[in-house]
Amino acid sequence: RLIRQYRTTGKCERKQQTVRGFSRRYSDADIHLLSELDELHETPCGAVMKILCIRAHTQGDKKFEQLAKISASHIYNIRSSKCYQQKRRHFTKTQSKASSIGERRKPNAQGQPGYLRVDTVHQGDQDKQKGVYHINMVDEVTQFEICFAVEKISEQFLVGPLEVAIAKLPFKIRGFHSDNGSEYINKKVALMLGKLNIEFTKSRSRQSNDNALVESKNAAVIRKQFGYSHIEQHWAKELNQHLQEPMYRYLNFHRPCFFPVTIMNEKGKQIKKYLPENIMTPYERFLSLENSAQYLKPDVSIEQLQRYASDMTDQAAATALQMAKRLIFSKIFSATSQTG
Repeated sequence: RLIRQYRTTGKCERKQQTVRGFSRRYSDADIHLLSELDELHETPCGAVMKILCIRAHTQGDKKFEQLAKISASHIYNIRSSKCYQQKRRHFTKTQSKASSIGERRKPNAQGQPGYLRVDTVHQGDQDKQKGVYHINMVDEVTQFEICFAVEKISEQFLVGPLEVAIAKLPFKIRGFHSDNGSEYINKKVALMLGKLNIEFTKSRSRQSNDNALVESKNAAVIRKQFGYSHIEQHWAKELNQHLQEPMYRYLNFHRPCFFPVTIMNEKGKQIKKYLPENIMTPYERFLSLENSAQYLKPDVSIEQLQRYASDMTDQAAATALQMAKRLIFSKIFSATSQTG
């Protein structure tokens, strides 16, 4: 068409033709009315707003005659229109984004060691200053436990100590289960676990028992050993130097734990029973597994573990832990009293 026009007239001119648009169904007055109703009811969802418009019209307010016919989806279109936003703006908080890191399910250990449950315990605030964080890791089957302190719960402070703690445990690690905290659900932790070929799972929503084992250890072990008083973050390194080894020895080779037996009652309900004959240390529980040596890392043997366990009596291991605690806590207390 343009070529023909040029050949005929020797020039090409663009002629603007205004297309007749759609007629407006909702006037500015309707949009302002909707914004007022939104403000009154704290911006409910579109379906609820539609019902409110219908109810307002049936209750005798003729101003809602047109809005009573509106669809729930079109309410969102109006809310984003210029006319609506000139009258009222609504701000919402940033919506959380679902993370694809980790599989959301309860891990299935199938009676094998190496499936860790992990949680974080905070050592209190003081004068708006955060304290150290304790990272607690417990094996699901044997209850082998290792914990360490970090200054902050971020990728920078966590990945290295996690690798060291995983390397210290005597058996192969197959699973790593945490809650949905960002200190664990991040790319660096996922990459580290991927390199070690460790399955990464995270707790399901509204399933409070998914990480119950390590949470019970938080109270029975971490709070008993460290209490609730504030410990400044810079003490994390010294806490690890003084307490990590004696705590690891005492908790896993000299501190007996309950190991429940699950039975089915006459109503078909599972009940856990804690029998006296099933009270043993995590190391003894590991030895009670069938062919337990198959779960050990290549550079670890049963003989090495036995020598490590028999180096100290239960009382000697507990005494060594208490002495280490007194030493580090006296340093912390004296430094705090001087600065205070």
